[in-house]
Amino acid sequence: MDKTAIRNAATVIVLRDRMGDPSILMGQRGAKAAFMPNKFVFPGGAVDADDRLVPLARPLPDLCHERLCEDAPHGLQQALAVAAIRELWEETGLILGTPGAWQGPVPADWQGFAATGNLPAADALQFVFRALTPPGRPRRFDARFFLVDAEAIRGDLDDFTHASDELSHLQWVKLSEARQFDLPFITEVVLAEVAGRVDDPTPPASVPYFRNNDEASLFLRLRGVQMPEHD
Repeated sequence: MDKTAIRNAATVIVLRDRMGDPSILMGQRGAKAAFMPNKFVFPGGAVDADDRLVPLARPLPDLCHERLCEDAPHGLQQALAVAAIRELWEETGLILGTPGAWQGPVPADWQGFAATGNLPAADALQFVFRALTPPGRPRRFDARFFLVDAEAIRGDLDDFTHASDELSHLQWVKLSEARQFDLPFITEVVLAEVAGRVDDPTPPASVPYFRNNDEASLFLRLRGVQMPEHD
């Protein structure tokens, strides 16, 4: 794999007790991680090739699907949603899905999820932010951030027994206290966006896009404009 290539990625911001004393789920990356070592981050990771093949019991909301189309390869939307649900399961053991039996063979990465008796469901995901890693980093990702209310999670919100060891110190962090942790810059920017949306469960008027490339760093807004397909 070309480590300099930009990989599409999905990140999940789980918001708990939204209308009370809101918290978000975060964990710490390992000291030897090539990307953002020791930083506290949201669950997430790169889209895998098989993510395009995993069916969703419930699709993304139409508005989120439209906005994910903008300035993006055709047909990537479902893979991003599947990656978000898979990464949340792998890194935290939490289930974003609906009860049901899988049809046909279950992909290796989904066997633990399927064993819980659930199918992946994306209807509770809300696309709220996008960021492209600046040039010169050991890894570069075009990350889409999805916000989801913890009420959509099936099972015990404090049970992380099925989580992998990719993130340590998994915990619910008070939104008002999150900036006391060692965070990547982009996570601080996303936190500010989330804090501004706590009282409004509707989709944002537009999605911020922090795009860093060799020419410039731009802060754009995605409004759901379908880009033409390229050969």
